[in-house]
Amino acid sequence: MSKDSEIDESLYSRQLYVLGKEAMLKMQHSNVLIIGLRGLGIEIAKNVALAGVKSLTLYDPAAVELQDLSTQFFLSESDVGQRRDEVSRGKLAELNSYVPINVVESIDDAELAQFQVVVVTDTVTLEEKVRINNFCHASDIKFISTETRGLFGNVFVDLGNEFSVIDQTGEEPRTGIVSDIEPDGTVTMLDDNRHGLEDGQYVRFSEVQGLEKLNDGSLFKVEVLGPFAFRIGSVKEFGEYKKGGIYTEVKVPKTLSFKTMQDSLADPEYVFSDFAKFDRVGQLHLGFQALHQFAIRHQGELPRPMNEEDANELVKLVTDLATQYPDILATSEGKVNEKLIKELSYQARGDVPGVVAFFGGLVAQEVLKACSGKFTPVKQYMYFDSLETLPDEKKYPRTVENTKPINSRYDNQIAVFGLDFQRKIANSKVFLVGSGAIGCEMLKNWALMGLGTGPDGGIIVTDNDSIEKSNLNRQFLFRPKDVGHDKSDVAARAVSAMNPDLAGKIKPMTDKVGPDTENIFNDSFWESLDFVTNALDNIDARTYVDRRCVFYRKPLLESGTLGTKGNTQVIIPRLTESYSSSRDPPEKSIPLCTLRSFPNKIDHTIAWAKSLFQGYFADAAENVNMYLTQEDFIQQLMKQSGDVKGTLESISDSINKKPNTFDDCIQWARLEFEKKFNHDIKQLLYNFPSDAKTSTGEPFWSGSKRAPTPLEFDLNQPDHFHFVVGAANLRAYNYGIKGDSGEPDINYYQNVLSKLDVPEFAPIKNLQIQVNDDDPDPNAGSQSDNLEDLAASLPKPASLNGMRLEPVEFEKDDDTNHHIEFITACSNCRALNYSIEVADRQKTKFIAGRIIPAIATTTGLVTGLVNLELYKVVDEKDDIEAYRNGFVNLALPFFGFSEPIASPKAKYNGKSYDKIWDRFDIKGDIKLSDLIDHFEKKEGLEITMLSYGVSLLYASFFPPKKLKERVNLPITELVKLITKKDVPSHLKTMILEICADDKDGEDVEVPYVTIHL
Repeated sequence: MSKDSEIDESLYSRQLYVLGKEAMLKMQHSNVLIIGLRGLGIEIAKNVALAGVKSLTLYDPAAVELQDLSTQFFLSESDVGQRRDEVSRGKLAELNSYVPINVVESIDDAELAQFQVVVVTDTVTLEEKVRINNFCHASDIKFISTETRGLFGNVFVDLGNEFSVIDQTGEEPRTGIVSDIEPDGTVTMLDDNRHGLEDGQYVRFSEVQGLEKLNDGSLFKVEVLGPFAFRIGSVKEFGEYKKGGIYTEVKVPKTLSFKTMQDSLADPEYVFSDFAKFDRVGQLHLGFQALHQFAIRHQGELPRPMNEEDANELVKLVTDLATQYPDILATSEGKVNEKLIKELSYQARGDVPGVVAFFGGLVAQEVLKACSGKFTPVKQYMYFDSLETLPDEKKYPRTVENTKPINSRYDNQIAVFGLDFQRKIANSKVFLVGSGAIGCEMLKNWALMGLGTGPDGGIIVTDNDSIEKSNLNRQFLFRPKDVGHDKSDVAARAVSAMNPDLAGKIKPMTDKVGPDTENIFNDSFWESLDFVTNALDNIDARTYVDRRCVFYRKPLLESGTLGTKGNTQVIIPRLTESYSSSRDPPEKSIPLCTLRSFPNKIDHTIAWAKSLFQGYFADAAENVNMYLTQEDFIQQLMKQSGDVKGTLESISDSINKKPNTFDDCIQWARLEFEKKFNHDIKQLLYNFPSDAKTSTGEPFWSGSKRAPTPLEFDLNQPDHFHFVVGAANLRAYNYGIKGDSGEPDINYYQNVLSKLDVPEFAPIKNLQIQVNDDDPDPNAGSQSDNLEDLAASLPKPASLNGMRLEPVEFEKDDDTNHHIEFITACSNCRALNYSIEVADRQKTKFIAGRIIPAIATTTGLVTGLVNLELYKVVDEKDDIEAYRNGFVNLALPFFGFSEPIASPKAKYNGKSYDKIWDRFDIKGDIKLSDLIDHFEKKEGLEITMLSYGVSLLYASFFPPKKLKERVNLPITELVKLITKKDVPSHLKTMILEICADDKDGEDVEVPYVTIHL
């Protein structure tokens, strides 16, 4: 990251919304050391480098071995024999030019003292970890230890005796409007809005009338009474509540104290990764210690794969430790779980890309917490296993013979799963939809595991997007030189270089998967696949791919991230529900009346400002262009509903008040400021004075309605100035006039505006303002007034000498185009009207640009979880209990895993069927009459209606003549008759929906029909 306390927003834009500027700047001053650079170490280093710390230093003098390539994606076969740290440094440095990558020759105390955070991984002995940790703890250096062994892993975090967490959750501070405050301090929400607070949090108040002492900025601790009320303690001595009030959550730093590793080995504190495995943490706490003891006894060697002698020795070591520390296994009644410990022994030499990715994301986030104090750290141990990922022992038995090394890059994976299952992985044919952040991580993991590299395997990846600079912060297969190129092509080349076995086995495409490309992604395409993985960033695309997977009965791996939150879902034919079976509730929209006249939070003013931006600089220009080029534009406009009068007035103003110079644009902007932030507000107060009452006698300006204050223009007020600058330059762009070429000169603007006469406000006496969305629009009836005269007054297009305006297309990431400048200033001026706390440019950009917060740590962790499910899909497990849907929040940290929801079942005529995955398959272009007979004879169903899309092909109530002309037609001819269109030649299947009665004559729900042409 840059060293002048500035953050490159074009690179870190999405991460900024996760961590915040304060945390990012703290990271900028943190030097991090990572010891051990096998797969786990390099995964952590990759995520930390992408996040942007001051410097990243590596230490691992060991020589590269071939099996390191199982998880170390920066190594190649040509690196075997060289130092791990030296060969990793160059490729790691390519990830982020702001982060210097160094290598050290030793890790003595003098060297360690230079760092703010030290991370040790699985190449370091337990004794050495304890030594390093003791020094770090005494020196106030943050320390993190982590290791993975096959499908097992752990992390230990020690951030010192006094570590301050400045924000435990990272969530936006909650705020809301108060409806009542009782003498005992019970605060009730307005309009049954949930407060969203938790016990122990703090709030401050503003705008409370009657209890003015609450407004002095004091903090009040919350006791939650329910979703709509909380208590802050007695307020009797403050007076009597009258009305109003806004509460705002205040984040109060929390101090945590950590023990050293030496002290916590005997008395551990855990974060649980899976509450269903609650009793395993103690077993693994001793198991990992026993592995280190085993290595000491055997000159550094870990237990051999599937070796029973080594496994028994490890069980004995764990049993001895359990005797030494009897409290550790209290939840297991002091008994050692021999089966679990033996599995740890069998897999000790293994390295699984999914597990490494999971811990790489988790530990990198802990590093960022240690640097910044943002989010709650792991305190102090976390253990994880994914034993349910192991393949079916009957199909793929693991033996000493088939888990031994074969001198390949996959040896560490073979040690866990066996050679036969490795071959099944290699011969899988997979489709990846999307190659952005999750897609890049997915392809990296697939290259490491050898997915699709076999003679019958292959990977197809499609993405219709190209690489932008902001992608580089989290889409790690891309480099600055790749900006502008196709994502799928660059990603495919990157992973083919990572694993040459993929050369010729991965096919990049740039086609968007959707209805328009069903001739490309056709029946034969889908039927050739073993499974599909989504790496998409929008709901519509996800649901489309889900529908295709359901139709072709293909497993689908689904995942997504939102800042520090992530989720995974596995969809298995005939076993689980589909992705589309459950949907998030729709996003709550802002009521129009709130936007137009009664905003009460910054989100409202930002939405209003963006709408104004769209109307001023996009819609107005587009309407003018359509008027000038479409002969029937006015006639068509008159037939439309909506603000026809406003559109005509906009066209008239755009043409008749056309600016000729940039000075004209500046003056226009100044007049618009006066109109929007002074005159319109005075008109609102003219209609509803500050002491206005409702029909029930209550104060009109109460509850969510805040009485506004007109703004008096002041060019020296930054938001006033930037409104004029942004508006003037955008209007100049519309008309092809040259605007500011650099930083705007306030003196120049002052001079231009000194020549302008600003009209005084004069109220419109008959103007009515809608108060509630449920009320009829009081101005709706006046829409038709004088529209014909207004239209007739427009200059004829032929008289305008080929005039054309250039509409503005909103672009949030270009800081020179004045888009975010205008929206920020416009929103803040409206916020000042309504005494709402203003927002900075970054927050405005986040909300107006609908930016999805993202960080590489969550992406890596979530992709690791997906790939642990991928092994199960390759294994074709048919037990729903073997699969896991996951939800994580690294900020808390929280991990939740659950069994997928089973697909729903139904019956007709005593036959059971799957409501999602089953259908009636009919071979050939069958006649309608034969189709009706087939269902009557084979299924005992009488078809009452048959439809294709929105077209009704058959209904039992059709008159005889219509039935006669249809029943003897093949389905394709019948569809052509009804739709007046041929069935596309590429279409090999047709889906028909049917309504049917069962044998008892009752209407019954049945599957759809698939006609295989």
